[in-house]
Amino acid sequence: MKSDFQFSNLLGTVYRQGNLVFINDGNTLISPVGNRVSVFDLINNKSFTFPYEHRRDVAAITVNKQGTLLMSVDEHGRAILVNFKARIVLHHFNFKSPVKAIEFSPDGHYFAVGCGKILQIWRTPNVLEDKQFAPFVRHAYYTGHYDDITSVSWSGDSQFVLTTSKDMTTRLYGVDRDRMDEVRMTLGGHRDYVVNAFFDEAQEVIYTVSKDGALFRWEYTSDPKSKEDEYEEEDEEDRSTDEDGILQKPKKPESWRIVARHYFFSHSKLKCAAFHPKSNILVVGFGNGEFRLYELPTFTLIQQLSMGQNSVNTVSINASGEWLAFGSSTLGQLLVYEWQSESYILKQQGHFDAINALTYSPDGSRVVTAADDGKIKIWDVLSGFCLATFEEHSSAVTSVRFAKRGQVLFSSSLDGTVRAWDLIRFRNFRTFTAPERVQFGCLAVDPSGEVVCAGSLDDFQIHVWSVQTGALLDSLAGHEGPVSCLSFGQEGEAATTLASASWDKTIRVWNIFGRSQQVEPFEVYSEVLAIDMRPDGKEVAVSTLNGQILFWNVESGNQTNFIDAKRDIQVGRYSDDRFEAKNSKRGKCFSTISYSFDGLSLIAAGDNNSICLYDVKNSVLLRKFTVSLNMNLEGTLKKLNSKNLIEGGPIDLLDRDGENSDYEDRVDLKLPGSHRGDPSVRNIKAAVRVTSIAFSPGASSFAAASTEGLLIYSVDDSVNFDPFDLDIDITPASCLEMLEEKEFLIAVVMSFRLNERYLIHRIYESIPLNEIDLIVADLPKVYVERFLRFIGELSLESQHIEFNLIWIKSILAAHGKYISAHKFEFSVATRMIQRFLARIAKDVVKTSVRNGYLAEFLLDTRTQQDSIRIEEEKLTL
Repeated sequence: MKSDFQFSNLLGTVYRQGNLVFINDGNTLISPVGNRVSVFDLINNKSFTFPYEHRRDVAAITVNKQGTLLMSVDEHGRAILVNFKARIVLHHFNFKSPVKAIEFSPDGHYFAVGCGKILQIWRTPNVLEDKQFAPFVRHAYYTGHYDDITSVSWSGDSQFVLTTSKDMTTRLYGVDRDRMDEVRMTLGGHRDYVVNAFFDEAQEVIYTVSKDGALFRWEYTSDPKSKEDEYEEEDEEDRSTDEDGILQKPKKPESWRIVARHYFFSHSKLKCAAFHPKSNILVVGFGNGEFRLYELPTFTLIQQLSMGQNSVNTVSINASGEWLAFGSSTLGQLLVYEWQSESYILKQQGHFDAINALTYSPDGSRVVTAADDGKIKIWDVLSGFCLATFEEHSSAVTSVRFAKRGQVLFSSSLDGTVRAWDLIRFRNFRTFTAPERVQFGCLAVDPSGEVVCAGSLDDFQIHVWSVQTGALLDSLAGHEGPVSCLSFGQEGEAATTLASASWDKTIRVWNIFGRSQQVEPFEVYSEVLAIDMRPDGKEVAVSTLNGQILFWNVESGNQTNFIDAKRDIQVGRYSDDRFEAKNSKRGKCFSTISYSFDGLSLIAAGDNNSICLYDVKNSVLLRKFTVSLNMNLEGTLKKLNSKNLIEGGPIDLLDRDGENSDYEDRVDLKLPGSHRGDPSVRNIKAAVRVTSIAFSPGASSFAAASTEGLLIYSVDDSVNFDPFDLDIDITPASCLEMLEEKEFLIAVVMSFRLNERYLIHRIYESIPLNEIDLIVADLPKVYVERFLRFIGELSLESQHIEFNLIWIKSILAAHGKYISAHKFEFSVATRMIQRFLARIAKDVVKTSVRNGYLAEFLLDTRTQQDSIRIEEEKLTL
């Protein structure tokens, strides 16, 4: 099995904090998620997460208008510049102060950064320029604000910058160094700090929005209240003359002045605002979850909606002005709303609490997660989106398992129920309970889906139910401590074997369908935290509290192997630790393990910062993965910085909410939280850990439920070698030339490389029927999915039904195994083919029925004509 797994995506969370950004095409949305950045393709229904990590949570992001450069800045001002197309990190830079606002200029030559109270304008790194000592060169440095800058906004011609601040003012700066002092202007008048400021499309009007719900409109004009007499008394020497020598009246001094004031009159504070200059649409979000759309300059209310009871932290408008993106950090909610049709384009939300368990579907296309918030979410691996959410559980969900066919999902919870979910109709069709109300901490499902078992934390028994009737079949007693984990075999006779482990330091193997339930326990020298049975059912692996992974033979009951994992686990220091990381006993064990489908590899993780991949046969560590580099989490640092340790304790653990300037930020309405411990102990920072881990059915990827979210690691098989025409200039003329020379395979490959639909269509229909099987057999696998999708799109409008069916049959016969092994990659193409076949089947049935009667009529008519002709011949004779 391959071990070169790489981080591929982050699921389970869609937004944490910071601003949302639309790329200039208007179809792609970028969202900061913790210390990473995720990208959502709203047209193709896909998402991905950049592989790089920040040292802190991301505070602000921006993308240039060309869509080639992405810059993200964390809470401490460390920035990363990324090539958006190639997903490669170009430069690291430290602004050395917190950054709350950053934005590229429309022409892409500069970017403006609000570093605390100071505005800095930097030149965008360019490979075409001469070699420089540093990639970032500062163009201008502006001061003037007395408090932190909240937003930065550029004019359409990239010549002016607007900044807003908590000092209740808006300032206008010029990019041109020669006119800095002439342009600089301060716009005051608000009674609360200014949230944002915008130019209109003609750059003749400035709009400023403050937190108290006030909107001011500014225009560059003279003071209408000034008296003309003051200017008539001036000396004639100071007056200017026109061409005829006539004295002119001096002009009144012009400046930016308020020409209109509007108020939103909301019961909650205004949190964010965005303006679309082309359509003059203003969108504002409030602290109670309400958002409104206004048309300026008339200040006409267009729509007023709500996305929940929690505040709207950020809003963004795409280039066309049709889609609005909203983010709420309290619930981790992300919405994309089309205001003209009043419909949601995207509505995603992650888990509110920590993820407890996960499982893969049998085909590997979906991942199901369960969390402390009582919710179960189904995630599509390819797209990265949540497909469904179940909320029937009233307490934390502890485990989830699929039945073998993947149409039924089971879940156990601390509310004392085990529920069965129908994934075709997306409903709860069965609920299992024990005779007494107990908490279920683990779950196992018979591969046939007939029996479901759950282990109790209260009465130390394993309860067995029938899925069809919902009746309690048996209660397996024997453990003297809480049942921590259960596991079924997956193949053959092992499918009836259930392995259980407990805190009483024993492992028991049960034959569910046997007559006798007397089992001999396997003695372990420490508490068992996790268990997993090899798919063939002949071996069981357990992880213990003393940091060992033990392997037992199920038939003989003998221990066959062990791995001492304490040396492989990477443990970091907590902020209040008084000892070094190497002396820490915290997290020196694995709390979750999983076998690969062939049983040759085992992956393990726990309450630490390590994910370890082992070779079971040789007991060797193949690979170790670091869960997170986020310094906002406890346990990610090996050494602590002494400057963060003061007399009152670590600086990071001090509660500074009482020093905030805003009342809603000072008030803490949350209950004291804890890390699975005493509820009276308050922890400010979350700790890095992995609560559940699982291999995909094909072992091409694995998923880990961590503090950051659901991490997906997969083998990178996107780079496939294509041996065709490496030295030939591929042009439409050369494609047609190959077609004339009857080099059909080369012509097909060249046309797909050019990706011209008309050319592919022409070559496709020019291939003879007797050449189809040969071409398909030699077709490189990199083109199979594209070819099948092309046929699916073409067949819906093509009249060559039999010709298309022959192509489809040949592709499925030649590459069927490859398609079945990569089902989720071919999902779009196969759906198109299914739709084509369904349409053809209906048409063929209708045509055959209609032609059947017509054929009978024609045959009867011909018979009658033959009989008439015979009678006429007889009469002639």
